[in-house]
Amino acid sequence: MKQVSVIVLNWNGKRLLEECFDALCKQSFNDFETILVDNGSKDGSVEFIKKKFPKIKILALPKNVGFARGNNEGIKIAKGEYIALLNNDTKVSPDWLKELYQGITSDARIGFCASKMIFYSNRGKIDTAGDSYSRCGAPFKRGCREGADKYNVMEKVFGACAGAAIYRKSMLDDIGLLDEDFFLGFEDSDLSFRAQLAGYECLYIPKAVVFHKVSATIGKTSKSQVYYGQRNLEYVYFKNMTAGLMRKYFFSHLVYNLVAFVYFTIKGRGWDFCKAKLFFLVNFGKIMKKRIIVQKSRRVKDQYLDKVMEGDCFKSRIKAKL
Repeated sequence: MKQVSVIVLNWNGKRLLEECFDALCKQSFNDFETILVDNGSKDGSVEFIKKKFPKIKILALPKNVGFARGNNEGIKIAKGEYIALLNNDTKVSPDWLKELYQGITSDARIGFCASKMIFYSNRGKIDTAGDSYSRCGAPFKRGCREGADKYNVMEKVFGACAGAAIYRKSMLDDIGLLDEDFFLGFEDSDLSFRAQLAGYECLYIPKAVVFHKVSATIGKTSKSQVYYGQRNLEYVYFKNMTAGLMRKYFFSHLVYNLVAFVYFTIKGRGWDFCKAKLFFLVNFGKIMKKRIIVQKSRRVKDQYLDKVMEGDCFKSRIKAKL
């Protein structure tokens, strides 16, 4: 049995797969299996992988079930003690998996690890150096658009982008897999938050370098990105934010939403923003049921969560959009 299972989710990404899997084949760490989960692609992706990379395990789903469920289906058939999730629009460095494996096995308190993701088309800029979560209830990419020579220290962070991260399987068994109601966007922020609530720590590994083509599948500021992102932002907040911290920072959350509405209206996506919030309100009762379960399993105090969150609600998010 392999130590790590690397799961690559794909939806009509045939043009991306050769570079992604070539890089995986060149890893200095080789105690891993690779699983391609295909979300009902119509572009010949599955046939291409069967021919080009015959040793890769393939799970071909009949239709697009979204990022969360697609990865969950892969996790269910994975044999590894550790689960690495990787986007199909990436090229990993030769030591990527070795660095993540060393990081997650270094301390039993580490439940998951984040990679240093750099823009594929601009190697001088960071996409994300681990994920952050602001006290006003907005996930954002740590270090986004800053120089790639920064964030070179291994340190604890709030969470990991599931586009290139590793998780203890035992942690996932404890807190649950990705929430499939999210479908697309911020399901990794929700997972990170649930992990933090349960007392698991996330370690950022700067030497686990990944070059990311960024939204190659759904497109930047697309209707889908805005709708699912803004709907799921509320899912994360109302499922996971503790009552004490919600009372303390709820006004900031309202202000953030107002600023976001203005921003997306300027971008021509105001209606997509409104539809997202309306759909959240319609499903508010369902989210509250999930909240009860999540909060009952909490093992940390508000003071700890307050420290691992960021006070910056706007600066980092605005920088990432520019």
